[in-house]
Amino acid sequence: MNEILETILREWEVFEFPTVIPRAEPTKIERLDNLSHRTLVVTGFRRVGKTYLLFQAIRELLKKYDRHEVVYINFEDERFPAKTEILTDLIPAIKKVYGQKPKYLFLDELHQIPLWSKWLRRILDQEKIKIVISGSSSKISSVEVPTELRGRAWGQTVYPLSFKEFLSFKPFENADYGFGEYLKFGGLPDVVLSQSDAERKELLDEYLDVVTRRDIIERFNLDDGETIKIVLKLLFNSTSITISKLTDSLRSLQMPTAKTTVARYLSYVESSYLLKQLYLYTPKVRAKLQYPRKTYFIDNGFLTAMSVKFGPNYGRLLENLVFWQLYKKHGDSLHYYRDERGEVDFCVVEDGKAVSLYQACYDLSDFETRDREIHTLRRVGKRLGVSDLNLITGQNNIQVSEKGIKISQFLETLDKAITL
Repeated sequence: MNEILETILREWEVFEFPTVIPRAEPTKIERLDNLSHRTLVVTGFRRVGKTYLLFQAIRELLKKYDRHEVVYINFEDERFPAKTEILTDLIPAIKKVYGQKPKYLFLDELHQIPLWSKWLRRILDQEKIKIVISGSSSKISSVEVPTELRGRAWGQTVYPLSFKEFLSFKPFENADYGFGEYLKFGGLPDVVLSQSDAERKELLDEYLDVVTRRDIIERFNLDDGETIKIVLKLLFNSTSITISKLTDSLRSLQMPTAKTTVARYLSYVESSYLLKQLYLYTPKVRAKLQYPRKTYFIDNGFLTAMSVKFGPNYGRLLENLVFWQLYKKHGDSLHYYRDERGEVDFCVVEDGKAVSLYQACYDLSDFETRDREIHTLRRVGKRLGVSDLNLITGQNNIQVSEKGIKISQFLETLDKAITL
């Protein structure tokens, strides 16, 4: 164990950082001095740039400290055995190699090691070290944080690039053209920097394969990996789901599966950060659980790459973007609303009461479509007692005005919002 640690610690002394394009959105990593006996837990989908955010923070710290004081270790290194002893030996090995304990310790994919949370709790109690851990598993998220770290973990979820960040990674003379690419292929950094649609598709296929295999099949010890792959295909080609319908679809494909198993598989997919389910806004808890759930994928690129339908569905792509923009702000306070006469895409709920409504419509040029969306917003707003009504479009030629409704283009970098 000590030989492996010593080798990796010596490598850290001469490690050359890859080129890092700074993220525009602020993160808690920039406020490490506020940790105070807590650990910062950085989570999110694979390949969203968690490690690069760590590197961004480390490079700033290295302007003040040396590499013996700021240490980075990646536990996905194949030389590390998946044994708790590697953690037990870590701090003594650092003291032996560097002659001192670190001030800052950055641990990538720490959850790969058994009993990591118990070790971390002990170190937080015994040592005055500021620790940042990161990983692509919800096992370390604020939702599933282990009991021994309750009250000790400070969470930060990293998402794909916002459109503003997308333009800093890949500048466009005309932001509208950039938005077309962003809408279709999303904001995963390596995909954004790819030079062709074929390369983007290949990367997205590879990411999905890794997430399916490592974060779902291997993590949950699934014997039947084929069923989860079929479930994913069904999800990619559906905008809403119920456990019953998914179960029936699997049975029609000669894959007999119990409803409880399908429900479990859905939770596995969600735990990988690949998908988020959106529930109906209703005071009836049972109806909320039984009614169809809408599904949104972490990045638009997956919808484009995995859909079997011909051509991109721009309406669904825009709605997926709007969901994540709202979810980052409102979290699980976000729902959708549906009654016998229609549906509103998003409903923000505070203290059990709806306070904001949002419709996403890619193209408002058709009069009937525009009239339907506006009428639905007004009707539901009146029914729920909501005055904050919003209509978001994907196009920039907005020439629509409606009293009491905020109509805006999605583009974050263009001041297109209209409030009347």
